[in-house]
Amino acid sequence: METCNGYVERPHQFPEMELVIREFAFHQLNANFLWPGTFSFAEWLMHHREWIERRRCIELGSGTGALAIFLRKAMNLDITTSDYNDQEIEDNIAYNSTTNGITPALPHIKHSWGDAFPIPNPDWDLILASDILLLKKLSLSSGVGRRQFSCVCVDDVDLPFRVDVSDELIKDHHRRLARDILDVKQYSNLIKSLSVLLKSYKPKDSQVGHLTKNEQGEGTEGLPWPAFLMSWRRRIGKEDETLFFTSCENAGLEVKHLGSRVYCIKLR
Repeated sequence: METCNGYVERPHQFPEMELVIREFAFHQLNANFLWPGTFSFAEWLMHHREWIERRRCIELGSGTGALAIFLRKAMNLDITTSDYNDQEIEDNIAYNSTTNGITPALPHIKHSWGDAFPIPNPDWDLILASDILLLKKLSLSSGVGRRQFSCVCVDDVDLPFRVDVSDELIKDHHRRLARDILDVKQYSNLIKSLSVLLKSYKPKDSQVGHLTKNEQGEGTEGLPWPAFLMSWRRRIGKEDETLFFTSCENAGLEVKHLGSRVYCIKLR
């Protein structure tokens, strides 16, 4: 593991490959870490790769870009990353892309949920996301003089590094964390962006629609076109989880649990 200039760069084991990913030691928009749920979702996607291959994808809340990079290398997937309108995030995803042999870097869209989508006619048929909804808890440790910020426990997962930051940055992080946890507008903003992406998709040929049982195995339908496929392994309150899914249904979306805390959301 190498730490320099506010970044931590280290190898991560994905299914059948190792990726070297640079993470922010601290980022005010919580785009800094590669969360453990990413690896579980990567395994799930590989197990269901016939549902994913040949799709045109955008990932929401890409963070470091690791999942998208893995999917490009493992499946040659047509995938675009996206995250907050923040240049540091885009630059770091580009860095991680090229570090892992993807040149040119993966295409990227700057988009904060709820804002107008920055391209006029988005036409992705599959939207992916891994653990984009809410940190549950965070603990801080104090040092002498400057405080030592330590994400020592997030969702009961110990993280392997610490970084010194100022009191003001800690206060700013607390403000943003409180906003993410308490402000349920993030739910409505995400649902607004999802609805735009799902409704904007236009079928291009006669093959779109639900995949057949024969294509996916007896008793399954595969994924609809278009669809939002989300892994949600962060533990948050049951009421908050129910609130999000109920809000999806109230917005005209249909939610289906596919197992392993992976959810498919489509237009009703």
